Amino acid sequence: MLSTLSVLAVATSVVAVVVTLTPVRPSPAAPGPAPVAVPPTVVPTSAPSVRTSDAPPTPDPTPIRTVASGERVNAGKGWQVWLTAEGKHWVGPDGYENTRSVTDGNVDVAEPGVSHQSEGGPKGAFHSGLYYGTRAAGRVELRNAEGRTAVAALLELPGRPGWGVWYVHTGTGMGEVGTALYDRSGKLLSELPLIPRSGPS
Repeated sequence: MLSTLSVLAVATSVVAVVVTLTPVRPSPAAPGPAPVAVPPTVVPTSAPSVRTSDAPPTPDPTPIRTVASGERVNAGKGWQVWLTAEGKHWVGPDGYENTRSVTDGNVDVAEPGVSHQSEGGPKGAFHSGLYYGTRAAGRVELRNAEGRTAVAALLELPGRPGWGVWYVHTGTGMGEVGTALYDRSGKLLSELPLIPRSGPS
């Protein structure tokens, strides 16, 4: 009896060991989403270059007003300007008339050029002059030493005779100004250096 129990005890131990040592195989995992590849982080060593232009854009040409011979144009602030075949005429608030001829030999209309007359007062100055020697006038511009500009109005007689009149007002503080004539493409045709105003700055 004891022997039988001993055998059973040993057999039970062996079975327990066998059960304990038998590996359990897990069921295969359900397929999941494919792994996503993450690109490596790239740190730029320098910013891309940006091309800029230092040259300012070319201003649009100034419209040219065609006037009849002797037609008086109100130039503002008591000033009037008119053109005849002889040249430019103007009168200020004081009523005193002035003339700048294009036929007396002092203006060479065969070459591009510009003239400048100015009369000032406590509140600014009236500037005017001739432009000539071109049928493609684009604008007349005044510029002072600090780079401030004033663009003039342009007048011509019918038929584009190759000369015309410009005028513009400037306020106080403009100081000395130079005068420049440009064609319609923005090309400089003629210029005068800075000249002092005839009134207080």
